[in-house]
Amino acid sequence: MIKRSIGLVSVLISLTLAGCSEDWGPDQHGAAVTSQQLEGQWLLINYWAEWCGPCRTEVPELNALDQSRDDITVLGVNFDGLQGDELIAAAGALGIGFRVLSVDPAERLDLPRSTVLPVTYIVDGSGTVRESLVGEQTAEGLQTHLKRLER
Repeated sequence: MIKRSIGLVSVLISLTLAGCSEDWGPDQHGAAVTSQQLEGQWLLINYWAEWCGPCRTEVPELNALDQSRDDITVLGVNFDGLQGDELIAAAGALGIGFRVLSVDPAERLDLPRSTVLPVTYIVDGSGTVRESLVGEQTAEGLQTHLKRLER
């Protein structure tokens, strides 16, 4: 009986730990976005749509920021829930160079559904949403927010 109890406890602990490191699903190209890849990263989760003018003009800023520091990862989320080839085409049409999640992380991060676009959430290295920014952002402005939050 003790052996069985120890085995059950081990399984429960493994399941609990696996839930903490749950992967983020595939990106627009079908590649897995893993928790290990994002571990310790500041995440900028940007909701966008092809029909959103400000989304179009902020994409180059987000591309630049995604390339600027090793501890920052920009992840896009299509507001309209596009998948597969439609998602790839829409991201390409906007010139998105960062990864776009095929699975909306709103439930995972307890994010409200925004009624305006674009919206960017800043998530710290421990997975806590630290700030919500509505409207078009610049790389410089986002860097300023990150510096303030890193203190």
